Formats: sequence, C-alpha cells, structure tokens
Amino acid sequence: MAMLRGPHLDTPLTLVGSDRDALRRGEEGVLDPGPDARYLVTRAGAVAVEETDAGLRVLLEEADPRGGHDSLVLLSFRDGVRVLGVELPEPSPEIDDPGRDLRDLRRIAGDLTPEDADLALTAVAMGAWHRSMKHCPLCGELLEAEMAGWVLRCREDRSEHFPRTDPAVIMAVRDDRDRLLLARNASFRGRFHSVLAGFVEPGESLENAVAREVAEEVGLTVAEVEYVGSQPWPFPRSLMLGYRAWISGSAELTLQDEEIAEARWFTREEFHAALESGDLEIPANASLGRALIDDWSRERPAG
Repeated sequence: MAMLRGPHLDTPLTLVGSDRDALRRGEEGVLDPGPDARYLVTRAGAVAVEETDAGLRVLLEEADPRGGHDSLVLLSFRDGVRVLGVELPEPSPEIDDPGRDLRDLRRIAGDLTPEDADLALTAVAMGAWHRSMKHCPLCGELLEAEMAGWVLRCREDRSEHFPRTDPAVIMAVRDDRDRLLLARNASFRGRFHSVLAGFVEPGESLENAVAREVAEEVGLTVAEVEYVGSQPWPFPRSLMLGYRAWISGSAELTLQDEEIAEARWFTREEFHAALESGDLEIPANASLGRALIDDWSRERPAG
C-alpha cells in the first residue's frame, strides 16, 4: 500500500492503493461463515486489537462474534481470507468477550500499520452507518443490507441507500509573522487546542469553506489557501481535507460565541514552551490536525 509524499503532509491515515475488493461485494455467500472468514469487531468508534511482538495489530477473530446481531460488512480479502466487519451494540453478557481488547481508534490509529489502519477506519465508519441507519428516510420502513453490507434497501419502497461521508475542512491559519493560530473548542477539555475545522456547506467550494469557517469562528479574513492532503475520520463519517491558510489584515481575534472558548497566536518558541510546561495539549499523531501543527512547528522561521 502506497502513501502520499511530496507536497502533501505525511499522515498515517492518508493512504492510496487500498484494495477493498468492491467488485466482489455481489458474490453469493461472501458474508457466510466459513474457515476463510475472519471478523474485525468494532463498537462505537472502538476497534478490537492485540499486542504482538511486531506491535499493535487489529484482531481478526475466527469465530463469528455476532450472537444473532446482523451488522456485517465485507472489508477486504487478505491473505486468502475474507475480512468481515462486525459492529457490536452496547455491552451485553451474551455477546461480549471479556478478553477482547477494544480501543478508541482515534487514540491508536497512528500505532497501526497502514494496512491495519485502513481496515479499522473502514470498519468503524461502516459500523457507525449501520448503527444509525435502521429505517428508510423516505417511508420509515426497516432497511435490509445488500452488496455485502455496502447498500441498504427499503423493504417497502425498494429505495437504495448508501454510506454517507461528510466533507470537512481543517486548516492551519498563519499570520504575516508566521505565527500559528490554535483554538480550544467549547467542547474540548481545558488545555487541549487544535487548528480550526468545520463542515463544508452545500453549494460552496472547499476553499470557500476554509475562508467562511475562519471568519465565523475567529473573525479573520483569509487571503490565501493551499491544499495539503486528506484523511478519513470516521467519528462518525467525516472526510478531513487539510489546508494551510494565511490571513490578510489585522490578526485581532473575535471568537464565535458558544463555539470557540479561547484562541491565541503562537510563535514556534511559545508553542514548544507551552507543550513542555504542560500548559498546552494538541491532537494525537494520527490526526490531520496534528500533521498540520507539526508541519508548521518544524519549519525554519522566515529570515
């Protein structure tokens, strides 16, 4: 599996060349139990893993763990076996294995190999979709899975429904002194800061979404943007599109009420000092937000 290099940022979740075997989803019996079936368990953003001598790996179980639950998705074929995603509901003694190690994918994705991260991200995203899409949005009837779990069809009106992905922009905003803007969303814990981000609205370009979000959240005017890469973020169904952004005019901040709790500009010296003192926390290394921060912090200051 290849990874992007060059002008794009290097993030462990920006993968190319992944083979999902999409053309085999319609094969008969592709979700049936059998000696060639392996199951990857997820639950609400967490994924089953195991510690090995080679590091953390996703856990591919041989026994069907569903216990009658019907959420099953073909993720891929790997080394002669079918890898099937299983999204388990809330904990219950009937289906829970006390020895299963379920961990929040947001925290451990960067510790997985690219191939395992690809499986885990897809499994978590598809599990979230199956968990939330039980009824037809047109008539309210129950939906039934087809195409190895990648299509849901209404029992009543026979309409088809497909997995949803929500595009979101995430941007490292800099001023004319090459300072980086970091902000704490109102929902973040006390010292945790990141770059700005927001969802793309209908009818707008990605670049306009960057400018709009920056203006809304901190009152700044964006003069220039540069695309640097993308990554899936299935919590529950986002695709993050990363940008560097530069402002024009004043760097004075006007924070959006009830959205941004605090924000400030950092020089590289201030940033590293705040990290070392513990006054600042930033995203984990699997996120595009962290890649954008690292991209800026490792640059040599102009002049």
